[in-house]
Amino acid sequence: MITRPLDLASRLRPEPRHFDWLFFVNAGGLVLFFALFGSRFVLAPGVTVLPSLAGATAAARTTTHLVRINSAQQILAGDGLRDMQGLRDWLEAQAKTVQSPVLLIQASDGVTLDVVARVTSLADTAGFAVQIAAVEPTRSGAPSPSRQR
Repeated sequence: MITRPLDLASRLRPEPRHFDWLFFVNAGGLVLFFALFGSRFVLAPGVTVLPSLAGATAAARTTTHLVRINSAQQILAGDGLRDMQGLRDWLEAQAKTVQSPVLLIQASDGVTLDVVARVTSLADTAGFAVQIAAVEPTRSGAPSPSRQR
């Protein structure tokens, strides 16, 4: 060890036998923070940024279920990430829970149309009415609320 030539190990202070009170304050603060503001997805896979589309609110309906697709083509439905097979099973199970199911698909910028079309097809097959989320563009030239950071 590097401390042996100078005998530095003998001059070190011994390790404390108890935890410092500040440790408990920090640990309690972290537990409180995550209990109040946390979720199952502490490190979310991505932040959804919705595209702007004129007339986006014209045919809006109250939705019963939500599917999010982020720019990494990850599908978040219900309580976690799903692949296409898992999404199909989840949609079929959820369609039976309500009388007239309506699915909202939130696709962020960069999601390919192929993925949105496959999710729409799965939802339609399961019996959902499908809506695709978009943000109404602003007229003043200011960024839309979803683009502000």
